Amino acid sequence: MPEEINHARRRFLGTAAMTVAATQLVRFGSAIAQSSQTKPAALDRMKSGTNTSFGSLRQIDAGVLNVGYAEVGPANGDPVILLHGWPYDIYSYVDVAPLLASAGYRVIVPYLRGYGTTRFLSSETLRNGQQSALAVDIIALMDALNIEKAIIGGFDWGARTANIIAALWPERTKALVSVSGYLIGNPETNQMPLPPQAELQWWYQFYFATERGRAGYEQYRHDFNKLIWKLASPQWQFDDATFDRSAESFNNPDHVSIVIHNYRWRLSLAEGEPQYDELEKRLAEAPVITVPTITLEGDANGAPHPDASSYARKFSGRYSHRVISGGIGHNPPQEAPQEFANAIVEVDGY
Repeated sequence: MPEEINHARRRFLGTAAMTVAATQLVRFGSAIAQSSQTKPAALDRMKSGTNTSFGSLRQIDAGVLNVGYAEVGPANGDPVILLHGWPYDIYSYVDVAPLLASAGYRVIVPYLRGYGTTRFLSSETLRNGQQSALAVDIIALMDALNIEKAIIGGFDWGARTANIIAALWPERTKALVSVSGYLIGNPETNQMPLPPQAELQWWYQFYFATERGRAGYEQYRHDFNKLIWKLASPQWQFDDATFDRSAESFNNPDHVSIVIHNYRWRLSLAEGEPQYDELEKRLAEAPVITVPTITLEGDANGAPHPDASSYARKFSGRYSHRVISGGIGHNPPQEAPQEFANAIVEVDGY
């Protein structure tokens, strides 16, 4: 990670720097940089858990993958691509997508490599989880769907992927909504040790570095990921049906390999692929993101995350930061769909 992000990780799990009061449509706080007083367009009201299905999913060949994805909204609507993280899936957006569709957007929600119905086209392709590979996947998906430019939103792995696309392909990115801000990583700086309490929060990363960890994740992935949900969103009272719906995506035959490679690559314990070397060199320089951006943070995020003040300067375009109040954890799209959808609409007006 860049040095500023490395410092930010040392402040993990701190109380959010800003708290906000609820309003009728959103529970957003004030911006910390280049703030805008423009309010998002009013969307239909929707609570978390309102929807349980996207209906029929689609498949398309894109790059090295056959990608499974949900599509909601008019085919001629302005495109919005929403990216999930680990250990989550497209159902993080099951309430966000229809909100945006009702406002006229064409919403695309793909399974990342190693999740759901997404499959590699060749058995010979390395099951590579490095950050730039996931971003190239989404560019390939945009090409396959004839989408020249889109608003891109994400959290966790999805936020990192969205950051990379906005940084390296700004001409393909109309605007960005990123949970936990600037997450572009650097394996070299990730080798720098953190204070013990901070290292504790990354316990699973160390577990995955071992063959016992790989075997344990393979055997117990359902219970393992349910534990991560609880730790990352300690106030989110999700039910078993909600988790089990997403847990189906972890049965992908490449899931374990992708997850393990991702975390080992971060610590320089696994090699990437040479075709991504040039992209990784550019990412190691911590490029500034120039497209209009809103960053979000839940006020009860239990996962390691940087403090918002550490990354504000990484966004040079029109930019705002919002804290979502009400016990919102690591997965704001699913825990607070109204607020996430409003952020997409607002940033579209920047």
